[in-house]
Amino acid sequence: MCDFITDARLEPCKDSVGGIQAVYFCDYDLGITITRDADGDAITSVQDGTNAADLQAYKYSVKGTSSFTQNIQASRENGTVAFEQVLELQLHKLTQADHKEIKLLAWNRPRIIIEDYNGNFFLAGEEHGMDVSGGTIVTGAAMSDMSGYTLTFTGMETKPAGFVASPLTGFTIDSTEGA
Repeated sequence: MCDFITDARLEPCKDSVGGIQAVYFCDYDLGITITRDADGDAITSVQDGTNAADLQAYKYSVKGTSSFTQNIQASRENGTVAFEQVLELQLHKLTQADHKEIKLLAWNRPRIIIEDYNGNFFLAGEEHGMDVSGGTIVTGAAMSDMSGYTLTFTGMETKPAGFVASPLTGFTIDSTEGA
């Protein structure tokens, strides 16, 4: 028997905005321990499962055209539902240090916390990680063209990306460039 719908939804106020302002990358290979609220829907903390310490996260500030989309992949014929998570990032300016980090991100499958402009945090790639599925390293043609990186991360999960408590609990955030 399937779970039943438990709540109604009214037309919300027009006080929400689109866009993401930061992403936080966490290495996938570290075992994690996730603590959830009583309903099991919201993530209250994430810790390094190997030593019960805070999980190291690397903050990337983003502006403009970066986005996070979750596509529901449902098949009545197969009796399945999965959630495709797609993060598209645009990172301005090419640097040698960023080249190295982009390469490492492409080789790995990080878990990613996405922070939107509404104060929401989402954990993408919770079970399986997120893979770089495309992107570019571009210098542009004209002086006013973008010089930087575009990256697409894709993940497939059995449930949508969970809301993470704000402020982030259980993380050590590194926002130092070139560290």
